[in-house]
Amino acid sequence: MLTQEAVVDALRAVKYPGYSRDIVSFGLIKEVVVRDGQIEVALQLTTPDPRIAQQIKAETEPLLRNLPGAQQVTVHVRQPAGQPGGPPTGGADPWSNQARVPGLKRVIAVASGKGGVGKSTVAVNLACAFRHLGMTVGLLDCDIYGPSVPLMMGINERPTVNTEDKLVPPENYGVKLMSMGFLLDTDQPVIWRGPMIMKTIQQFVMQVNWGALDCLLVDLPPGTGDAQLSLCQTVPLDGGVIVTTPQEASVGVVRKGIAMFQKVNVPILGIVENMSYFTTPEGQRIEIFGHGGGANEAKRQNLPFLGEIPLYPEIRMGGDMGKPVVVSHPEQPAAKAFIAIADGLRHRWS
Repeated sequence: MLTQEAVVDALRAVKYPGYSRDIVSFGLIKEVVVRDGQIEVALQLTTPDPRIAQQIKAETEPLLRNLPGAQQVTVHVRQPAGQPGGPPTGGADPWSNQARVPGLKRVIAVASGKGGVGKSTVAVNLACAFRHLGMTVGLLDCDIYGPSVPLMMGINERPTVNTEDKLVPPENYGVKLMSMGFLLDTDQPVIWRGPMIMKTIQQFVMQVNWGALDCLLVDLPPGTGDAQLSLCQTVPLDGGVIVTTPQEASVGVVRKGIAMFQKVNVPILGIVENMSYFTTPEGQRIEIFGHGGGANEAKRQNLPFLGEIPLYPEIRMGGDMGKPVVVSHPEQPAAKAFIAIADGLRHRWS
């Protein structure tokens, strides 16, 4: 027999996008009416993000239509007005409740499915490239265990605190920076469990005086585990950029990075292929790690291919010396590769 209890029980199979919990346990079901085979359900979301509403409704309606005795199903999804926000708050992890940060037009994550692909190098040079193009930019280093942004950006000073008890981010080359590396002594390890890391990342976003920024780049830790998923749920991301190298071992885990962003409903802005090839002084092109893996995967996944970064010694030297190649030699091909990718992203936003 079709009852209100049967409908509610069925709705427990619908997970909130990006979470393992269902919409019933989150308290989103506000009304269920069952009468003569007709089912009417009212849901109240705490996020105005239309993608969340569409996904929940798309899963809910066919589920209820398949209930024995169901003849007609109507699902109403109510949402608050405003900027796209985070997950429901009822019973959820308090650190996962996203909130837009005043002054930040967009927050973009730079991620990789595995380590060793030059993700932080890409993030640092993209930040400098955006600044080169006239944008106001911040760079948040979320690699708590292995922060590299202070070294690559040539600055290692502790942030100050303003009158509002917010951290004032150090700045170099016109880019505002925040990293766990600014708060640690040299070579001091971070031995923390997940909740402490999540809280720190949230503070780095919410309790830092970022000011007005066209873009805050977030350098995520490598990988696609729980820590990365939690970070994506903690930081209110507007998009993600995935960095890979050409060989199959790297491109294979790109799919995990794509799935990670999809799981937490973060739009994927595209794929960057780093270390694409090397050009000898004689002009010979050598594809050390193969070539075209990033572009081919972008095509398979129907995602934009943002560009390729060749192997240039200047890129490595710039990172080691704390002066990114986009800053030191913006006229060189090594820098122009990053600037072209940044310009392409900028035009997509405009």
